[in-house]
Amino acid sequence: MRIRIVDAFTDRPFSGNPAGVMLLHDADAFPDDAWLQNVALEVHHSETAFAHPLPEGGEADWALRWFTPATEVAMCGHATLATAHVLHATGAHQGPVRFATRSGVLVATPVHDGSITLDFPTAPLTPVDPPEGLAGALGAEPLTVLDTGPNVGDLLVEVADEKTVHGLSPDLRALAAHSARGVIATARAEDPAGGYDFVSRCFFPNVGIDEDPVTGSAHTALAPFWSERLGHPALTGLQASPRSGRVHTELRGDRTLLTGRAVTVIEGELLA
Repeated sequence: MRIRIVDAFTDRPFSGNPAGVMLLHDADAFPDDAWLQNVALEVHHSETAFAHPLPEGGEADWALRWFTPATEVAMCGHATLATAHVLHATGAHQGPVRFATRSGVLVATPVHDGSITLDFPTAPLTPVDPPEGLAGALGAEPLTVLDTGPNVGDLLVEVADEKTVHGLSPDLRALAAHSARGVIATARAEDPAGGYDFVSRCFFPNVGIDEDPVTGSAHTALAPFWSERLGHPALTGLQASPRSGRVHTELRGDRTLLTGRAVTVIEGELLA
């Protein structure tokens, strides 16, 4: 079986967020969960996506699941982008592709400039009091803390400024106590001419990811938060991990559009 490593939310190799992608062309169901988890652990990127085709005439074209090295997740943006990229690059699917997932049907639409737009559910944001110990675990004082709902499963934490986001060095073990998946730290962009409107970093110790390089699912929470603050439905977020990447967002009520590019960097054969 072919397996590919795709860098998502970037147009350059060795940046953005790498994802493993396996297209199970001949399958009508997913293999055993333990095997899927072992493959994801072997690939050891933040997510590995597995997809198989569905019968024609249904509400979706491909079934899609995502696994971190430690667990299956309910929603993943960058591995969905990576899977759509592989489907289009290999000719396995043309035009918009509908994925059946644990988060409902997610649509990935190719754009004329080579990017891909994902249609995801907008995360519901609920203000909460900062949990005791959060500031110490994150290494910064929270200005605003919001719960992002069950699909995302994070705390969204606004901090003082972009410099603070860049300088974070959290205590990951302590941070794990504060949410189901992890913490999204964010601030408004300091330079309006920099090409992005807000900055973020994402720490997910509860699913085996210390820092995720570029997180599509987090932007389903960042988009409504910053769109309300900045008064614009369409924004660009910079995720300031060491690999870095940009996500173009557009808020459409209960749906959020996430647009980015992807590039395949490795293709090989899985022998196990």
